[in-house]
Amino acid sequence: MTLITGPSTVGVGEERSGTRQRIVAAAVALFAEQGFDATSVTEVVARAGVAKGALYHHFASKDDLLYEVYRELVDRQLAGLHDILGRGLPPADALRELIADLVTTTAARAGEAKVFLRESHRLGDANQARVRAARRSIHDAVTDLVRAAQAAGQFAPVASPEMVTFTVFGVINELPVWYRADGPKQPVEIAAELSELILAALLPPAAGRVAHRPARGATRKGRT
Repeated sequence: MTLITGPSTVGVGEERSGTRQRIVAAAVALFAEQGFDATSVTEVVARAGVAKGALYHHFASKDDLLYEVYRELVDRQLAGLHDILGRGLPPADALRELIADLVTTTAARAGEAKVFLRESHRLGDANQARVRAARRSIHDAVTDLVRAAQAAGQFAPVASPEMVTFTVFGVINELPVWYRADGPKQPVEIAAELSELILAALLPPAAGRVAHRPARGATRKGRT
């Protein structure tokens, strides 16, 4: 899309971004209330308070709108992944930070993640492939981190790298089902417990551990 230059550029960009977000929020609410199949484009634009043309300006189809619910979350998680791995942290610290980022970003968008978890099988083939590719990127990065640390003797080979990854994401992927923003624990506490559980098995006996140490930057609020 070509950007408009001149004094009105910021206002136009903000308006378009706001419209897009209203459409996504309306879709999430309706998909949660009545399901993807039972929700029409007409209902989405009515809930968002926009014209149907505005929806099709941003999204080619209802399928693309469902994919967008996931894309915003996974783009944030991919950015966090690249940032953390780019710091050259020791494996244990990197894994702590990765888990913290994945937990806090998922908790921050728990409503969207829960809808997507329930309705993602409705996606068409092209968007299903995009979802699998994005998930594979994140899963492979965690698996590669664990594999390299085990090969270097920094993690104990108590389980395969794939099993460690399945365990981490088994918890995180189900988080939208049981997480509550008004619950007794903040996302950073959930992340600390999960990372210490995983590292309790992975760190060799001689390695020092700091129980429930929150990862840097894990400050999003919320409770479970």
